[in-house]
Amino acid sequence: MLKKRLIVVVLTLLMALPIVKAQDPLVVGLLSDQSGALSIYGAELEAGFKLGLLYANNVDLEAFETIDDALATLTVGGRPLELVVKDTKSDPDTGASEARSLIEVDGAEILVGAPSSGVTLGLQQVALDNDVLLFVAPGASPAITQGNFNPNTFRVCRNTAQDSLALASFASQGLGTKWVILAADYDFGRSSAAIFESTLSVFGVEFVQETIYAPLETTDFTPYLQQVLDSGAEAMLPIWAGDTSIALFQQIAELGVNNALNVVGAFNSNDIVRVSDPSNIGNVSWIVYHYSFPENDVNAYLTAGYAKFYNDVPDLFSECAFATAQALVSAVGAAGGDTLPESLIPLLEGYIFEGPKGTYGIRPSDHQVLVPMYVARLANLDDPDQNFYELLSEVSALDAAPLVALSASQYADRCTAVEGSLVCAEDEGFIANLTEAVGGE
Repeated sequence: MLKKRLIVVVLTLLMALPIVKAQDPLVVGLLSDQSGALSIYGAELEAGFKLGLLYANNVDLEAFETIDDALATLTVGGRPLELVVKDTKSDPDTGASEARSLIEVDGAEILVGAPSSGVTLGLQQVALDNDVLLFVAPGASPAITQGNFNPNTFRVCRNTAQDSLALASFASQGLGTKWVILAADYDFGRSSAAIFESTLSVFGVEFVQETIYAPLETTDFTPYLQQVLDSGAEAMLPIWAGDTSIALFQQIAELGVNNALNVVGAFNSNDIVRVSDPSNIGNVSWIVYHYSFPENDVNAYLTAGYAKFYNDVPDLFSECAFATAQALVSAVGAAGGDTLPESLIPLLEGYIFEGPKGTYGIRPSDHQVLVPMYVARLANLDDPDQNFYELLSEVSALDAAPLVALSASQYADRCTAVEGSLVCAEDEGFIANLTEAVGGE
């Protein structure tokens, strides 16, 4: 009788679980930007993510004429993969609407995106409301894995807190101690400016005035750059993104800002850098990724895929889109095709793997990847292979690791506040494992 009752209980539990058949397609919704202010990053997201899917499935690039032919053969967790791409236009309302459509109409079980941090903040709530996972790529606002964190959000891309720690490694090397920030007036710019101020202040930088904000759509930067010149700063930190970066740096040169003070801006996508003013040659800054830096088999595959299918080289955010696909395929594969958050979250928290930049590790507490960063010097603007940089140093994933910054309501069951910092029990073993993986101490 006991055995019979046990069988009934087990069958009842199994019937309550969603049934995933091997032949059911796995629909992944990719929220890109194909026509908005950040469309250049949307192209990098799409190409890198597609190539990461191929790599994670051990696809021989030479066996296919087009990337779409290769993608059509993929299965993940035993299920045929269907990738549906939507254009957010860098607009939060459009992004949220397209995300809901992906889930409700297209049947997407996992969301990936978006280039705009403002869009991504809205996607987080859509994913949570519909109980699906969101892989953030490449939106870089720290808020995404800090104040706006929720358990259904994972980011296998760096955020600007990691940029600030990479910058801190050379900020005091002859650049001056008095700084001013010019930032884009949306979430990415505001949250990034705050984190740079916080980080660099610890390293002896004084910000001579409040951050100067300009709309992302700005094409005439004259009044904002005049404020920079009038500030008395010795160094200017521009926090900008997208196509208008070209106009910004052209006008920095035209107005002589780079002659009056040091300009310390992140190196951008190759297509933007190649049309920048020649006066920028010799500048030193941090950079998220350049295809010429990492020397490993994963980056070699990414570079070969770009050459074959796009007749180009990987760009700034191709790398983290690729790594995002790796993590997604690994988790869904390990779950046997199950995409429920409760199945995937334990597999992704603490996941350590080898990606295009080396060793990546997803921190359990806030689901933020820890990954190496770079410091480089702009060497030229005309190399035919877009090999524009001299690598000065690699900042390890551990040295570029931002503090966990969850809110009290978020960390109540994840971490403990100790002397103004958060101590997260699950992170301790992860850090030890990541340290061993990168050969650190």
